[in-house]
Amino acid sequence: MSQEESFVSHLVELRDRLIRSLAVVLVLFGVCFYFSGEIMKFLSLPLYQALPPGTKPIFIDQAGAFFTLTKVSFLTALVLSLPWILYQAWAFVAPGLYEHEKRFAFPLIVSSVVFLVIGIGFAYLFVLPAAYKFFFAFASRTGADILQDLQKYWDFTLAIFFGFGLTFEVPVAEMLLVKMGLVTTDQLKAARRYVVVGAFVVAAVLTPPDVLSQFMLAIPLMLLYELGIFLAGFIKARSSAPLEEEAVKGEG
Repeated sequence: MSQEESFVSHLVELRDRLIRSLAVVLVLFGVCFYFSGEIMKFLSLPLYQALPPGTKPIFIDQAGAFFTLTKVSFLTALVLSLPWILYQAWAFVAPGLYEHEKRFAFPLIVSSVVFLVIGIGFAYLFVLPAAYKFFFAFASRTGADILQDLQKYWDFTLAIFFGFGLTFEVPVAEMLLVKMGLVTTDQLKAARRYVVVGAFVVAAVLTPPDVLSQFMLAIPLMLLYELGIFLAGFIKARSSAPLEEEAVKGEG
């Protein structure tokens, strides 16, 4: 097979895998849109639990419910289809990888999904309830009625999910950087003092402008950084073994 034919075959395979990924996303979007009301109620539980007794969230825009449920359905479908999308990406690039690269890349992909889900789960179970109780506690001091727009709640929730989901990928990023030889674990340890400052800067950028959310993102970020140092050291020690074995075989 010529180089041009090989390139065309790779493009065809890439197109096919993109179509397969998109098809699954669209099917799951249809299913999620059908159950979008139940999904939205589940995602809104932290808000319902924090609202004063006898009150319910509202929509202030007549089209707000439709657009909100559409976004919820699409993002839910995207998260649910993520393992399939990553599998398609893995199946496309795996034939061109060495064995020791495959042994590293596959666990890295799996761990990235796991950390993403953990980050979103942490935000849903701990951050959102604490944040809304904090907000409503201050609002109640004014004596005014509290009305929460469900569309704005979803925008706030999406920002929280994005911030925590992205931040919980820090250990994966550290392992990748060490594996690629761009940094060492000693350099990561030496950068701890800068990470403390950077954690609060990142939290201020990725979360809504309230102190509680920023602290609840910055502190886990620092802990995740330490976890990344530990895992990166372990991955580096394990990944050096194949190279040593090849060197021994070469000498023999």
